[in-house]
Amino acid sequence: MNTISPIDLMIIIAYLILIVVVGLWFSRKSKNSSSGYFLAGKSLTWSVIGASLFASNISTVHLVGLAESGFRDGIVWGNFEWFSAFELIILAFLFVPFFLRTKIATLPEFLEKRYDSRSRMILAIFSILAALFMHIGVSFYAGAVVFEHIFGLNIMVSILIIALATGIYTIIGGLTSVVITETVQTVILIFGSLAITLLAIYKLPEMGIASYDALKDAVDPDRLKAVSFDSAKKGFTFMDMLFGHLVLGIWYWCTDQTIVQRVLGAKSEKEAKLGALFAGFLKILPVFIMVVPGILAYALFREEIGDDTKQVLPVMIMNLLPIGMKGLMVAALLAAVMSSVAAALNSCATLVVFDVFYKLKPDLSDQGKVRIGRITGVVVLVMAVIWSPFLGDLGAIFELINQMFSIFAPSIVAVFLWGVISRKGTANASFWTLLLGSSLAAIFFIIEKYVPIAGTANFISSEEGLGLNWLRQTYLYFGISTLIYVTVSVLDTSKQDIPEEFYLKMHKPSRLVNYLSVLLVLVMLTLYYIFY
Repeated sequence: MNTISPIDLMIIIAYLILIVVVGLWFSRKSKNSSSGYFLAGKSLTWSVIGASLFASNISTVHLVGLAESGFRDGIVWGNFEWFSAFELIILAFLFVPFFLRTKIATLPEFLEKRYDSRSRMILAIFSILAALFMHIGVSFYAGAVVFEHIFGLNIMVSILIIALATGIYTIIGGLTSVVITETVQTVILIFGSLAITLLAIYKLPEMGIASYDALKDAVDPDRLKAVSFDSAKKGFTFMDMLFGHLVLGIWYWCTDQTIVQRVLGAKSEKEAKLGALFAGFLKILPVFIMVVPGILAYALFREEIGDDTKQVLPVMIMNLLPIGMKGLMVAALLAAVMSSVAAALNSCATLVVFDVFYKLKPDLSDQGKVRIGRITGVVVLVMAVIWSPFLGDLGAIFELINQMFSIFAPSIVAVFLWGVISRKGTANASFWTLLLGSSLAAIFFIIEKYVPIAGTANFISSEEGLGLNWLRQTYLYFGISTLIYVTVSVLDTSKQDIPEEFYLKMHKPSRLVNYLSVLLVLVMLTLYYIFY
């Protein structure tokens, strides 16, 4: 057990109180209406949307998992952050116009407008399970791991503290409280992570590392390559990462209710697009302030960390940060876990209200929707608290969460992407793609993880088995899902009655949106040139 100073403890407690107070203060803006509670009254501007998208995404899973991945493998995992910039451009230009002009409250509702109620129900179930078991559960566990190392707190005690603090303002205040607190948390996240990065660089000369070349020699040059890394050593190629993450990224940034709900609350289409692009620029930062610290930890604390790689970030916090700064960094970790949990709780409540209860009772009052949303938040929070401690034996956190996402992401992306691009896809095609595509991926995941075949419990990824890493599996599942979608659409004799207004003529984006998109692409290409 480590000890933390009273000053640091006061900073942490003050931060918790501040966030809860801010969240409750802005909860008044919801005015107890369903639009105010679930979609912030359609009042969100680009800066709040972008910061909220970033904070919702950067959970403790990222802070802990990316530092661990940087320590183990290097900057290669930073591709998961940088690719997101391109996927946010896709959100801005391809999906935002459809989502806002169809006036939807949830993404399952969008599928019903494009296909039918069956697809809506399947996506609602997928989305609720993803929020409960992955977004919230994994965030709880990752945060608790850090607090156990720093304070010596029991995992369950840490989870309960985080759940209580986050649940108060999220359940009472709705989306307005969530996005305002996430904006504050974005600043804390960036500042805290930047501080630990700079202090780690400052300490390098003590280890005899005084130049970039010396750092490469100390950590292995391959750790500082984003593209031309040793694919044999990593088990996947850059193309696996590119295509696998493209599927995962389109699902996450463009079709996941937890993320897209911020866009649905936008004041206008232009604000939504600018918010997505702002988040794209912010996604450049995690590589430098979350992955790179893991690489620096390899040079500084390799012996102390050993094989317990989940402790990379806690070890850096305790060894590098002075009194006062430790409290700030723990506050950043709290910001990460609280923002992700708050986002998922709010999206869960929205899905249950609009895709379950409102379908069963269309005359449900505004007050009834808000009341059910709050009850849902409490139930989901309790279930996530019960579930999250069981994550301890499931492997590296960051890789695990992406592997779990890859089960259902390919089929969801197929029905959204082809449904937006073309009118020809049918309701039956969407239904069977979601059902069969996800079932097939789930069967392979279970076989790989838990069914010993040919003397190994990792048959699919093993050279003795199929030899398919999970990233390659992801885009292959997308190909299979696309094949199911196209085949059923071609053979389907039933007519798809799509409202004419669904395929609205695209408005010409503003010059500012166009210029920022080009600038973002140029910045990303420059970074890849540098870290090739």
